[in-house]
Amino acid sequence: MVTLDKIYHASFVLKDVARKTDLIAAPRLVPDAQVYLKTENLQVTGSFKVRGAYYKISQLSEEERSHGIVACSAGNHAQGVALAATKMGIKSVVCMPDGAPIMKVESTKRLGAEVCLVKGTYDDAHDKAVELQEETGMTFIHPYDDDAVIAGQGTIGLEILDQLEDVDAVIVPIGGGGLISGVAFAIKSLRPECKVYGVQAAGAPSMFNAYRDHQWESLDSVSTFADGIAVKNPGETTFQMVEKYVDDVVTVSEDETAAAILALIENQKLIAEGAGAVSVAAAMFGKLPIQGKKVVCLISGGNIDVNILSRVITRGLVMSGRNANLMIALEDKPGQLQQVSEIVSKCGANVVSVHHDRGDTNMAISSCFLKLGLETRDRQQIEEIRAALTQAGFRLVTERA
Repeated sequence: MVTLDKIYHASFVLKDVARKTDLIAAPRLVPDAQVYLKTENLQVTGSFKVRGAYYKISQLSEEERSHGIVACSAGNHAQGVALAATKMGIKSVVCMPDGAPIMKVESTKRLGAEVCLVKGTYDDAHDKAVELQEETGMTFIHPYDDDAVIAGQGTIGLEILDQLEDVDAVIVPIGGGGLISGVAFAIKSLRPECKVYGVQAAGAPSMFNAYRDHQWESLDSVSTFADGIAVKNPGETTFQMVEKYVDDVVTVSEDETAAAILALIENQKLIAEGAGAVSVAAAMFGKLPIQGKKVVCLISGGNIDVNILSRVITRGLVMSGRNANLMIALEDKPGQLQQVSEIVSKCGANVVSVHHDRGDTNMAISSCFLKLGLETRDRQQIEEIRAALTQAGFRLVTERA
């Protein structure tokens, strides 16, 4: 059973291990709300998970420690377990899905754990970890459905109230539910008038569905680049706590999450992984009633693979109207490209790629398709360019943005 005393005890145990991460103002992210960011992406392992993992392992008996520990993780819990076990001199094995970001796998190994890659998703890694536990007698450290783990994550709630005592709402990412369970319990125990909202990826809405239908549910599959919250089965304990202490659960799309990651980079100079940015995405895209409120968005982690980050930035630029592709049907004669370029230039945009397509069977033999890649300010500027081109007599065939 999670208690406030247990969360305070976890805070004491963690004081020399986990950072009390900064709470920073983010005035440019949501113009009609007073937004603050709880920067768990700057935690010692790049994620909040070290809190719950370390506290849980610290409470094991000597006999449990002697058998070693086994865990399952998409990457962040893995690093927390590895750090904690190594500090306490305990052998650790972590089962991770084979699609986990390389950075998370290598960091887990570097922190001292043995990594077992399992084909499939997080839930397949969980099944393998349970199998190893039964075969070897190692102690299983669940990433979220455990009272001690939840208490460890709840220390973030204590810190938020200490850093912003008059907070109106806290927005928290949800995967299996351990983080929001601990945070919501702490906040509702000490400041019951504060709203606590959960956010999931639209492609992995296990807790969202369970919360909506008032019963525990599982998903057949998940699809999201936010690997840290790509969970098919929410916790049973965490579901009960979410239903009791959380005010609402919403979902955000992949594009909205990408736009939030980009906004954090540009406006706050912070790197968040997909799971860490969904709280900001929910605030940015009006998913929750936070107008005029003091709101904390919990950035749960920053362990994003650099290759994925590059793609996410590109998607975020498109989502926010900063990149656009136009295709124009032209008569294949001199001067056409110059006219188009002048119009784009007068509108203040920048041409970054040009491609003439003369081979498309859908156009006249004397015509061509001009495909332009543009750097733009926002969606309004894209519309201005389209209108100016149309007014000048050019025919826009498609626009892909």
